[in-house]
Amino acid sequence: MGWVMTVEAGRSDEKIRASKRERRLVAKTAMSKPYLPQETLDYIIDLLHSERETLEQCFLVSKSWVPRTRKHLFAHIQLRSASDLESWKKTFPDVANSPACHARGLLVGCPWLVVAADAEEGGWIQAFSGARSLEVTIGDGDRYPNAWEVSLAPFRNFSPTLMSLRVGYILFPYPQLFDLVCSFPLLENLSLDGLYDWLDDDDPYGPQIIIPSTSPPLSGDLDLHVVGGAGKVVRQLLDLPNGVHFRCLALSWGLLEGAEWITELVALCSHSLESLEVARTFNCTSIRIRSTAMP
Repeated sequence: MGWVMTVEAGRSDEKIRASKRERRLVAKTAMSKPYLPQETLDYIIDLLHSERETLEQCFLVSKSWVPRTRKHLFAHIQLRSASDLESWKKTFPDVANSPACHARGLLVGCPWLVVAADAEEGGWIQAFSGARSLEVTIGDGDRYPNAWEVSLAPFRNFSPTLMSLRVGYILFPYPQLFDLVCSFPLLENLSLDGLYDWLDDDDPYGPQIIIPSTSPPLSGDLDLHVVGGAGKVVRQLLDLPNGVHFRCLALSWGLLEGAEWITELVALCSHSLESLEVARTFNCTSIRIRSTAMP
């Protein structure tokens, strides 16, 4: 009887030791490979959306972290120069599988090169179809000899969700610009910096304006900084089917430009206008009115 009891006791001790080893193994495994639901991981990464260096580290942690991290790393894309464009194309040769779909803001500083890439690769610009803001900047003719020959047609409605458009230092006929503006059904904010129409009204080579049947809401901010030709663009904006309903106007123009268009624009937006800033360049004459409700 004593022998049997000793054996059973020995077996019991062995079971206890085995159970302890198993618990240690499980604990070690759990610590080395902790599990969190993907929703929790995504939420943590979302909280880091403005911490680029931290996001770059998150990108290297695990494959499960990559999709959400990529979304924030490529939320704002800048293609300012030829080197930026070449670097992007080299890093992401397959347009369809590039992170362009994550872009919410797109800045293009070399539109003639981007348009050429779009023509070569077929729909390259369309890859950024989720963008909500677009900035196109064109340099002056002395620095970029072919800048005025750039067609903005490939940018037309490339993103149906676009809400803000800025075009800087314009050196192309205003009908191109008007056509671009009308192509975005949700456009609210518009900024035109350095506007200059270099074609005469009677120029036979200038594209003709076609008034659309519908137009974007244009209910946000209008920043209009004019070198010449503002009246032409504003007249077309005033004739849009849905009108303009800007809340904030920031307008400036040169000494050689008439200002009649400003009166018309302010009058048309009087029902929605909350902020008005008017300045005449070169002589620093300005008027600034800000209120919560304009009469």
